[in-house]
Amino acid sequence: MLALTPTAIEVVRTIVAADGVPEGSGLRFSASGEDRPGELQMTLASGPEQNDQVLVGEGAHVFLDPQAAAFLDDKILDAEVDDEGQLSFALGEQAAPPASN
Repeated sequence: MLALTPTAIEVVRTIVAADGVPEGSGLRFSASGEDRPGELQMTLASGPEQNDQVLVGEGAHVFLDPQAAAFLDDKILDAEVDDEGQLSFALGEQAAPPASN
């Protein structure tokens, strides 16, 4: 399942807390289409669509369509705000759990 860093959680909470954004809104990741496999779109959504996977953590809502959920299953979402206030998101691989003996 997609994981979010503490910074990403804070950024998502800030986005959905903006004036005029309906309560229960979140970031929605969806597949761009069959012509561009592996490419995702990120939008601000007022709620999940049917069949979306819903991630809620510490007030941050993220909605994943089924294709995006499958692609992001082993990923971690991070966010950064630069000195000029520009926002960027980055995906990384989740660390593998330690092997058990």
